[in-house]
Amino acid sequence: MRRTTLRQMQVFDAVARHMSFSHASRELHLTQPAVSLQIKQLEGLTSLPLFEQVGRKLFLTDAGETLLGHTRAILGAVADAEEAMAALRGQRAGGPRVGVVSTAKYFAPHLLSAFGAGFPGVDLSLAVANRGRIIADLAENRIDLAVMGRPPEDMKVEASAFAPHPHVFIAPPTHKLLGRKIPIEDLNGETFLMREQGSGTRLLMERLMAEHGITAGRVMEMASNETIKQAVMAGMGISFLSRHTIGLEVSVGRLAILQVKDTPVRRDWFVVVRQGKKLLPVGEAFVAFLRDHGARLIEDATRAQVHRRRRVSSDKV
Repeated sequence: MRRTTLRQMQVFDAVARHMSFSHASRELHLTQPAVSLQIKQLEGLTSLPLFEQVGRKLFLTDAGETLLGHTRAILGAVADAEEAMAALRGQRAGGPRVGVVSTAKYFAPHLLSAFGAGFPGVDLSLAVANRGRIIADLAENRIDLAVMGRPPEDMKVEASAFAPHPHVFIAPPTHKLLGRKIPIEDLNGETFLMREQGSGTRLLMERLMAEHGITAGRVMEMASNETIKQAVMAGMGISFLSRHTIGLEVSVGRLAILQVKDTPVRRDWFVVVRQGKKLLPVGEAFVAFLRDHGARLIEDATRAQVHRRRRVSSDKV
């Protein structure tokens, strides 16, 4: 393995991401035979097959899975070194590439704006995606750090809680269970609107239902918080969402929070960095900024959304 080249690792990573030699060749601007040769040479160095083909589909072998983790760690370290050198040359201001799960999009721009005000000229970037995509981006070094409600369990990371993250049950304002405090068992048989598999919100909701023996009358899966909110407003069912995603709709009476005992369910927002990742100084400053000011800024952003909506409604009247 000491004779493995950086180019072989890049080719291996590209083939593993696309599970296709032809797609990898297009990305790398190489011919397909050149890509195949690089993989064959890498397999020769490991003395193990890295891919296997079943029908027309390509799969990683166990050896391939193991090597891929090490390959991406090495490529990530090289990318970190390139960034550090670029920052020292003044070619990049060293701002962090931040990824946030979709539930955090309601306040993430507020956090970056507040931080950026103290670092004029810093190059900040923000990516919003579902939890699975953000974890993959973190693993593959496409982002420097992530903001999410639950750190990944199958990847070595450094995670710091920086703000409370309450979750509540929501319903249309005409729902029969509104107006009184209810035990969670009263939700048995309701239609539940849930996020997609792998969503942190869905995992929390399913765990809570399992702990209390709650059985849904029907489950409807939806791909975004916005779609769920619209469906709840339309009377299609109830849901369980982050309190930070529903401020506007609750303030104008489009959604209502069910007064379920032992809720809100308190979780935390985390800032997550891949273990071994060397953040540039501005990235470290951003992590410290979240720890010191994140909770207050999230609350400020939530209140600002509500007040803005109320002011617009008042102006229309």
